[in-house]
Amino acid sequence: MITKDAGATRIGSFSGSSDAFAGFADARHWIGGSWHDPISSREVAEVLNPRFGRAIARVHHGGADDVEAAVQAATPAARSWGEWPVRERAQVLYRLRELMVARIDELSWLVSHENGKIFPEAKAEVEKAIECLEYGCSLPNLAAGNQLEVSRGVACEVVYEPLGVVAGVTPFNFPLMVPMWMLPQALVGGNAFILKPSERVPLSSLRLAEMLEEAGLPSGVFNVVQGGRPVVEALCDHPGIKAVGFVGSTAVAKQVYARSSSHGKRALCLGGAKNHLIVVPDADLELTAENVVASFTGCAGQRCMAASVLLAVGDVDHILEAIRARAAKIVVGKDLGPVTTAAARARIVGYIDGAERDGVKVSVDGRSASAEAGGFWVGPTILEGCEPSMKAACDEIFGPVLSVIRVPTLDRALEIENANPYGNASSVYTSSGDIARRVMERVDAGMCGVNIGVPVPREPFGFGGWNDSCFGHGNITGWDGYRFWTRQRKITSKWALQRDQTWMS
Repeated sequence: MITKDAGATRIGSFSGSSDAFAGFADARHWIGGSWHDPISSREVAEVLNPRFGRAIARVHHGGADDVEAAVQAATPAARSWGEWPVRERAQVLYRLRELMVARIDELSWLVSHENGKIFPEAKAEVEKAIECLEYGCSLPNLAAGNQLEVSRGVACEVVYEPLGVVAGVTPFNFPLMVPMWMLPQALVGGNAFILKPSERVPLSSLRLAEMLEEAGLPSGVFNVVQGGRPVVEALCDHPGIKAVGFVGSTAVAKQVYARSSSHGKRALCLGGAKNHLIVVPDADLELTAENVVASFTGCAGQRCMAASVLLAVGDVDHILEAIRARAAKIVVGKDLGPVTTAAARARIVGYIDGAERDGVKVSVDGRSASAEAGGFWVGPTILEGCEPSMKAACDEIFGPVLSVIRVPTLDRALEIENANPYGNASSVYTSSGDIARRVMERVDAGMCGVNIGVPVPREPFGFGGWNDSCFGHGNITGWDGYRFWTRQRKITSKWALQRDQTWMS
């Protein structure tokens, strides 16, 4: 049973309104409409502001017993919430949207402080989260069931019904946006939702929980359980949870998909990426240089859509020079935020060091970059002369590092792209419609761009890659997302006796 914390108080708004260090409330569980500490005593970890390497809060880790408590709260809430008309469920999202728009700067600064993004990037994340929410608001119009008279006097219709209690596990790099990839469709679909945010960035979920309550979401429909691997495993195993969405590394995505599926759950798990940008000689110089640099340095390279490898086809020295020049002008701390942890920085620098030992030229070197003392900084880095088999050209580095591979032909570029195990995103830079068409037809990736370095599909187009970038069927956003969090009921009805006969009579 859930014991309510009589001393629970509202978290309140985040006070930070600049890059200056600011603390925030500790991250606890939100279960059944109130804040809770873990049922059993477990790890309490620091939540670091990556810009300073200092703790702005603590996170209280839970376990299987806390997941059980969340399911207890969510199960009756799901039954009641699922009986609401779909338009009334969507009205809660309309109100949440208004709250998020009104408090966009507060939410943006909170994301910036817990994740490390510079403010414009954090605000762009919140704006994208609002866009996902707006798609959820539109679902009552899109999800109207189809009906057809399939035979004389016989009608068939399809209605979309909730699964019950569902769960999502979200990563550190987009603490507010990625939950909004899942929540609007799941909630409008009539489900109760349990969120397990990354233990590195658990603070945005606190404000989200309170804002959903303020928007009128009934207690128990949205719950947050903080923690690490034990919470994820409990979500995969619990028989009361009917579906699991996951976004994170490929290694963990495979495990979550296999474990959830083995218990008969629906699972849709997005993994990592190694995105290739193909640049051909006729590419527009200014557009390409600006776009490539923005792609591999944006969000400190900590996004699955970031450029990782540049396949330089033929004579593109003039474009590479422009990319180097533009990357070298980026000011760390102002134009580029930190990576999230000291371990992340050490891993990224290790890849750069290893490439250099292998004879790769570090034409732009971000290893000595720094801004505020104590932060986890890596500046823009370009590795030139990479071979396709090198670790820097194969592994997901997840930092502001671009590996350049020179190739003689477009066919060779496509061979290299299609040989990598991931299939998240790929782009080509060209002024030729024929080259663009050939690449779009042959590249082995789910999200593709022409002269776009971060080909993120805007709503209502769904987000999702192929191969080792996605385990499960369909996209996690858009219409596929709604279908993932709901099940179809087909109803066939006949109300009058027909004088003529068919096989359905």
